[in-house]
Amino acid sequence: MRRDIVHRMDAPADVVGRVGTVLRAVAANEPTGVTTTQLARSTGLARPTAHRLLTSLLGDGLLDRNEDGRWFLGPELYLLGMTAAPRYDVTTVAQPFVRRLASTTGESAFFSARRGDETVCLVREDGSFPIRSHVLHEGIRFPLGVASAGIAILAYLPDSEIEDYLSRTNLSSYGSGHEPDQVRARVRETRDAGFALNPGLIVQGSWGLGAAVFDVANRPQWALTLTGIEHRFAPARRGKLGRLLLRAAHELTIALRTDR
Repeated sequence: MRRDIVHRMDAPADVVGRVGTVLRAVAANEPTGVTTTQLARSTGLARPTAHRLLTSLLGDGLLDRNEDGRWFLGPELYLLGMTAAPRYDVTTVAQPFVRRLASTTGESAFFSARRGDETVCLVREDGSFPIRSHVLHEGIRFPLGVASAGIAILAYLPDSEIEDYLSRTNLSSYGSGHEPDQVRARVRETRDAGFALNPGLIVQGSWGLGAAVFDVANRPQWALTLTGIEHRFAPARRGKLGRLLLRAAHELTIALRTDR
């Protein structure tokens, strides 16, 4: 079950909202796919409702289904995405920065975008270090305040927006360390250091650092992150990695503003 989808169905949603939730839930389970039962459980939908929506989306080519009954994103979504890409795709600008971080540090490097109250991983590049963290992959979503990208972006929102978000969001399904006061503490630490630290809060032993990337309005809209095993993020090396991240995030901010 994808824990990152559960919080979306706390209240009844209209049909369009339910369709969006179903599509995001399927996307979160790429490339392995998701069964109808798993999707119903993770979204909070009744199984008959989930099946009806899935079947309808299949008919329009927005979803696909394999012989094992697992659901995947469909070909029509690919075509729609290709049409929208010129307006929204920033991965071509971000890719060289992600690749350089992976090459320089030996860690896995990522580029994520803010989408409402979530972050979505868009780009992954693995470094040369043979032991890797597999918490993140392209398409995975986390709420703000979860994982280093979500912490980095949340930290640079105005205090009023942070408090509003924490008042209506329950992050407890992501394990210990995600109570509101603990998230507030990480926001303060991120602001002090300039970059966010995730000390194995999602998967024990898998650490991450994140730096926010800002849009033309100086809002945190994206993040660059590094992940790896704990001993690779010891305090002495953490500072060096953080400085590399901050430099790359600053340069990417400028590049994205120029590109847009």
